Amino acid sequence: MLKSIQKKKNRVYAQRKRRVRGKIRGTAECPRVTVFRSNKHFYAQAINDDAAHTLAYADGCKLAVRSTREGAQAVAEDMAAKLKAAGVEKIVFDRNGYLYHGVVAAFAEGLREAGIKF
Repeated sequence: MLKSIQKKKNRVYAQRKRRVRGKIRGTAECPRVTVFRSNKHFYAQAINDDAAHTLAYADGCKLAVRSTREGAQAVAEDMAAKLKAAGVEKIVFDRNGYLYHGVVAAFAEGLREAGIKF
């Protein structure tokens, strides 16, 4: 019974991810910033989909922060600094199928506070 529940959760997550990802696309001027959260860490990367190239990334593991709201804020500050160094002021936010609350929302707010527009 538990395997069937997990299969359904994975299927729903994949559907949500495809639905969100199908509507957005990153360019060199306006890259797609996608997030990944695990139980321990939080990661983000800015992607130019035209060239299939990662412009910047932030790793919560290297910053020694956990996957909490405060950790997501720290990752957002690091990501914003790297985006500004790359000359990017505007992004498209890809929540990667995660619901927009908790650490994902805290990361987005941290980017906005740092001056990144989306």
